Amino acid sequence: MSVQAGDTAPDQVARLLALVPYLLARGEVRLDDAATHFGTDADQIERDLRLLFMTGLSPGLPGDLIEVDLDALEGDRVIRVDNADYLARPVRFSPAEATALVVALRTMVEAAPDEARDVIERTLAKLEQAAGQDGEGLLRLHVAPTPLETSAVVPVLESAVRHGRQVEITYHVASRDEESRRVVDPRGLARVEDLLYLDAWCHTAQGDRAFRVDRILAATELDTPVADPGARARDLTGGWFSDAETTTVTLRLAPPARWVIEYYQVRAQRPGPDDTVDVDLEVASEQWVRSLLLRLAPHATVLAPTDLAATISASARAALRHYEANGVDFS
Repeated sequence: MSVQAGDTAPDQVARLLALVPYLLARGEVRLDDAATHFGTDADQIERDLRLLFMTGLSPGLPGDLIEVDLDALEGDRVIRVDNADYLARPVRFSPAEATALVVALRTMVEAAPDEARDVIERTLAKLEQAAGQDGEGLLRLHVAPTPLETSAVVPVLESAVRHGRQVEITYHVASRDEESRRVVDPRGLARVEDLLYLDAWCHTAQGDRAFRVDRILAATELDTPVADPGARARDLTGGWFSDAETTTVTLRLAPPARWVIEYYQVRAQRPGPDDTVDVDLEVASEQWVRSLLLRLAPHATVLAPTDLAATISASARAALRHYEANGVDFS
């Protein structure tokens, strides 16, 4: 999905959901008028329209997709949309869809900040009222908050985001297996898959960081305002490495070492020779890599970067000489 600078994927999805009914209601719309209406530029609206070409009802055959025309008319480019009337009809949920939506809303309401909780609760009430007797089973559903949302640091972080204040956190940096204290400018909390993250500007690292909430050991809201009150929370769904400047390390894993793929975040993996697997890891500490390789020996090899491979090999040989000098027999 092509998104212009400062425009996140959720921004584009929200605009697309509003764009189609807007175009359908007007029949023909000048490209520049559409851009002005949605507070963006003509190039971004064109990118949105190209995405609409691939959008439609399942199974996605040519007759199921939205039709978009962008023609020149009296010196202006005019948009016409067809085969999208289903978007103008009221949405009707199946029992399974309504159940999924209720579960999602009840999960959100437990973790939402105060200003959002009221909106979610009103939406949930309307959905349950619309379900009526047919949705009686939905009304008995109860969603317990996960340990992430009930963490003691979450209310502190939410309060700091709401008030625009800095937070001092104690954070466990897993890549270096150490704790660090730092001051951050919080922007928002985001759930990515099964994890909750704090998106923030870190004054210690002097850069954007995404901190796993389950690794924030303590948090204190400060009286100091954030440096940039207008900064928006980033879209964290596209992938990132949260804790530090990193190096991509490529390891070749024999079968006994393949547990690494399940235990650590692997950027990429490829089949290697003799039933091995080559994996790329984002690593923030040479010491951590050295420790991991000693645990995996002799079932893992560093392929890249070459200077790191040489350093770790030298460390392993030095450790072996130390044990041999103390009478340890590895034969």
